[in-house]
Amino acid sequence: MSAKKSIKTNASRLLDAARVEYSLVPYPVDEEHLEASHVAEALGEDINQVYKTLVMRGDKTGLLVGVVPGNREIDLKKAAKVSGNKKVEMIHMKELLPLTGYIRGGCSPIGMKKPLPTYMQQDCLQWPFIYVSAGQRGLQLRIAPQALIDYVGATTCDITAET
Repeated sequence: MSAKKSIKTNASRLLDAARVEYSLVPYPVDEEHLEASHVAEALGEDINQVYKTLVMRGDKTGLLVGVVPGNREIDLKKAAKVSGNKKVEMIHMKELLPLTGYIRGGCSPIGMKKPLPTYMQQDCLQWPFIYVSAGQRGLQLRIAPQALIDYVGATTCDITAET
């Protein structure tokens, strides 16, 4: 739990309470470029280790979360299949804050307003650690993929489009 005392987010407080090991890593925010590629560049890390959190709505199950590498896109058909839906679609950006408590560029898979079924791209397990948003722009969590999977109860599967 090596985190600076002065910076805390809901996600980091929850991880602390669960005694999950992580690090908080700040980076300079560019409001014009919130994409994962810019986050990876600012961190000086491989884009394949910087994950983005995407929120979708299934026609049968309702809201669900996809956590995928920053340089890949989610395959909505694959996401539908693994989540027990016939169809899923991305939620509208204006829905993100009211549904999750997070804004674009700061959406974490940890600490949403209510727990949502979460699906992580399976190749995350090849890395000793990955980065996900800590719940605000300019701050990432550096965490072991298995620790994140265990904490959020994620299902690992292939949910990205072929590149």
